[in-house]
Amino acid sequence: MQTNIKYLLGLALSASSLMCFAQANISPAKKQTKTIAITGATVHVGNGTVIENGTILFGNGKIISVTAGGQVPQGDVMNINASGKHIYPGLIAATTNLGLIETESIKATLDYQEIGDYNSHIRSIVAYNTDSKVPATLRSNGILMAQPTPQGGTVSGSSSVVQLDAWNWEDAAVKTDDAMHMTWPVTPRFRGGFGGFGRGPATSPELLNERTQAAISQLNSFFAEAKAYSEMGKPEVINNRFDAMKKVFSGAEKLFIAAESQKDIVAAVNFAKKFGITPVITGADEAYLVIDFLKDNNISVVVKQPHALPNNNDDDVNMPYKNAAVLANAGLNVVLSIDGYWQQRNLPFMAGTVTAWGLDKEKALSTITLNAAKAMGIDKTTGSIETGKDATLFISAGDALDMRTNKVEQAFIQGRDINLDNLHKQLDKKFSDKYTAEKK
Repeated sequence: MQTNIKYLLGLALSASSLMCFAQANISPAKKQTKTIAITGATVHVGNGTVIENGTILFGNGKIISVTAGGQVPQGDVMNINASGKHIYPGLIAATTNLGLIETESIKATLDYQEIGDYNSHIRSIVAYNTDSKVPATLRSNGILMAQPTPQGGTVSGSSSVVQLDAWNWEDAAVKTDDAMHMTWPVTPRFRGGFGGFGRGPATSPELLNERTQAAISQLNSFFAEAKAYSEMGKPEVINNRFDAMKKVFSGAEKLFIAAESQKDIVAAVNFAKKFGITPVITGADEAYLVIDFLKDNNISVVVKQPHALPNNNDDDVNMPYKNAAVLANAGLNVVLSIDGYWQQRNLPFMAGTVTAWGLDKEKALSTITLNAAKAMGIDKTTGSIETGKDATLFISAGDALDMRTNKVEQAFIQGRDINLDNLHKQLDKKFSDKYTAEKK
């Protein structure tokens, strides 16, 4: 009995500590009520163009005009003088588990993966945690939107695009169920010999390949049945997994396929084409080997962060750094992503790395703004600083892609002037104050 009481008390204390950790002290900004003009800044539009001494006018959360000349509009307009500074569209974190994980070592805060291979009915948006302390740290570096993405299995489920200043997931949603995510079946590498993996007939190369072909066959069957289901009028019995695929076949929802090798990329694209779908390829380590094929099929590519090692021993050791530049310079729509929800704040600096390896700086910016918006199907409303789009942008004292000069001074999400405070800044101030006081 005493042991049970101690156990229950331990659980209660753990729960209370989690609640304390989850308490938010930064409220989402209120709706824009007054028209705002930002003048005098260098405007990086996001589509590759730059406007010197530009003026951005926005009201009711939408951009009214973007002009050169820096003149302040007449009327009841609040003017922000940004002379000598830079304005960028809000950066977009693609294919991330942001908001689905809070603390990796605490199981109760992990909500990014479900059991099973075919989870097309899973929607990441309903698990997105707007009380997380992580998004606030991203906003301070200009990342104002993200694509929380489910993981695991063959078909993982649907991602959604969110803005990072909201009370709940309904407020956060920019586009719900923007893309279905799946992973192309891959044959594990066979390592024979002493101490190697897979010795014996049970794990021979032939058997491993057979298992992969069986997985692909199962995937074909799943899509074929789901497509037939989507073409039915009103089924008597609802199949949630097949029902969730309807928007993929109608084109209302994108299909993101994770594939790394050139063989798997080609197979994944051809698989999707068979069902009338133009997919987005993620990972894409060897996409540079099939550029013409990708261009012919109008495929967008989400590449991994450049700060990585190549997959194969005989690959160019610098290929991860050059991959985005090679693909973008060839004319593909390239999106840059980064591993780990906790690393997302470094997204602009990863784009900065890409510029050092052959990509024009404005094109590098596009990989985390307009190109990402195009891949997610939200480029009509966001992703660049253009008339009619959401006023989601930020002002930096310097180059946003350079960690030495990026200093986000003010940010707006759909016209709302958001709070740029975060836990990192609070802790920095707390302990700076502490040690300053001790010196006195």
